[in-house]
Amino acid sequence: MTSGFEPIVYDSPKCLILGSLPSVKSLAKAEYYGHPQNRFWKILSVIYNENIDDYAAKKQLLEKHHIALWDVIKEADREGSSDLKIVNPVPNDIAGIVLKYPTITKILCTGTLSYTLCMKYFSDLNVEIIKLPSPSPANASYTLEKLVDAYSKYLK
Repeated sequence: MTSGFEPIVYDSPKCLILGSLPSVKSLAKAEYYGHPQNRFWKILSVIYNENIDDYAAKKQLLEKHHIALWDVIKEADREGSSDLKIVNPVPNDIAGIVLKYPTITKILCTGTLSYTLCMKYFSDLNVEIIKLPSPSPANASYTLEKLVDAYSKYLK
């Protein structure tokens, strides 16, 4: 059983970004999007024109721009890091965080699985749920520029 992280959330988040479940490398580093080839932090760096070279700076960027970060899956069985290998997912309490922070008006899902599970378990929430392309290196069809374009529509 693979377990994820606690959410990163500060006062008055405007949006909640949801991944699926941390990769093996992210778990080893104990950091969201910790795989060196994952483009999540590069996307935010470009959108907000900020240099974020360590995890503390990454979390400060989230706080500054009122972004909460979590995963839709609390725990699941999985071999390796692929979302395609996830079975028996147990969702996090996404409804609870949205109720606790009523300033959250939208949920941005970073990929198909996080979106599918969010819609399955939490479609009745009074927030907009948006599917974005995965920043994973496995999503090679999306360049960094295309990812920035997709994410900036909801983060600027």
